[in-house]
Amino acid sequence: MTQGDDRILETLESSGIVLSPAVLAYNTDYTRNYVNKRLRKLRDNDLVERVDSGYYQITDRGRAYLVGDIDAADLEIE
Repeated sequence: MTQGDDRILETLESSGIVLSPAVLAYNTDYTRNYVNKRLRKLRDNDLVERVDSGYYQITDRGRAYLVGDIDAADLEIE
């Protein structure tokens, strides 16, 4: 997990709404390209889900990671 991954998950969690990569990039100070790349990794690990073309929300597993119930070492994210 990267610091960017944490920021993306925290932004999704705190907003409580479905967000696009562009909105996530704007609010996390990362590029849209970087956010897109990290969202794919987060999605592969079921931490976020794509709810529509180009829109994402945090999953229960993502919330569990944020509160420490899932250790980053247990995830397959590079």
